[in-house]
Amino acid sequence: MTGNMQGKTALITGGSTGIGRSTAMAFARNGAKVVIADINAEQGQETVDIVKKSGGEAAFVKTDVSKDLEVQALIKKTVEIFGRLDYAHNNAGIMYRGSDANTTGCSEKDWDHLMSINLKGVWLCMKYEIPQMIKQGSGAIVNTSSIAGLVALPDSMAYNASKHGVTGLTKAAAIENARKGIRINAVCPAFIKTAMVSKPTGKEDDPLKILLDNNMPLGRMGEPEEVAEAVVWLCSDAASFITGHALPVDGGWVAR
Repeated sequence: MTGNMQGKTALITGGSTGIGRSTAMAFARNGAKVVIADINAEQGQETVDIVKKSGGEAAFVKTDVSKDLEVQALIKKTVEIFGRLDYAHNNAGIMYRGSDANTTGCSEKDWDHLMSINLKGVWLCMKYEIPQMIKQGSGAIVNTSSIAGLVALPDSMAYNASKHGVTGLTKAAAIENARKGIRINAVCPAFIKTAMVSKPTGKEDDPLKILLDNNMPLGRMGEPEEVAEAVVWLCSDAASFITGHALPVDGGWVAR
């Protein structure tokens, strides 16, 4: 049980689809008001509409998490709309993979773009979420890392680096703020049925397809809702003694 989140506000970046959308819906089911942030305004508004149709309260704020001023404005707008910020799921991210994404093939442009969203974006969100939570006296943050933040995935060098960075950011920020009423954790999903990882390549020898076919201990990909439930639980009072943890939501992947 996550407990009652009535009167609380949750912010979800990358909330227009996939894990972010499912997390917004899960927070709303538990009574929280939700702010969805994304660069995709159309899909972000769709998430808002879904939450409202289910009886929840939600708002959308278009945000590029790699831009300092936009993240500052997002936190300010969240407080303006709902009066406070209690939970944050820093989830926005992108992925490059393939022969042009390994250590020697990755371009500087692709490296910089991926790091600006996956790593810098998480840092910027925490940079402005934490002071608001300190002002309120409490808060909980969950960052989306990945199994690639715990172990290596082939042909995804920059993604691996960014997600290991998210895991490190999470642990450092958790220790820095442990005595300030703020808990900070990460979820580390494996292969989840989202647009980022579930598009088939049509190639039987594709490394991702081989990994999925042969190495998922539970024999299937995960569902976005399964990650969302872990996020909401980590933010809830049920996880009140957990901080600085990178929680695999991976069907047993890293336990192999």
